[in-house]
Amino acid sequence: MMPIQHFPEMIQGLPEAQIPIEGIRGWILQSPDHQLLFLDIEPTVKIPPHSHGEQWGIVVEGEMELKIGESTNIYRTGDSYHIPAGIEHAATFLTRVRAIDFFADKIRYRPK
Repeated sequence: MMPIQHFPEMIQGLPEAQIPIEGIRGWILQSPDHQLLFLDIEPTVKIPPHSHGEQWGIVVEGEMELKIGESTNIYRTGDSYHIPAGIEHAATFLTRVRAIDFFADKIRYRPK
């Protein structure tokens, strides 16, 4: 499988998310009650422990370490993950990662 170099223009044409962590870009697909985020994350980015509403995601490309509650696992291309509402989680990106995350929160991220 050939790695993707970037999300296509149809995705990069979506509103870009305000993400307060350097090395992460995201594009928002907004519904009335949920958000879908297309993420492009540089290697070595670390997201500190935090919690919010329910989240489900899939790794489109790359490798990351994700701690959900007390469980830590490595997720690779094609793997999906589920984070229940209110559960603390944190991530370290071991390579460049492209992922798609679905957030139950109506407005998890705001557009730039």
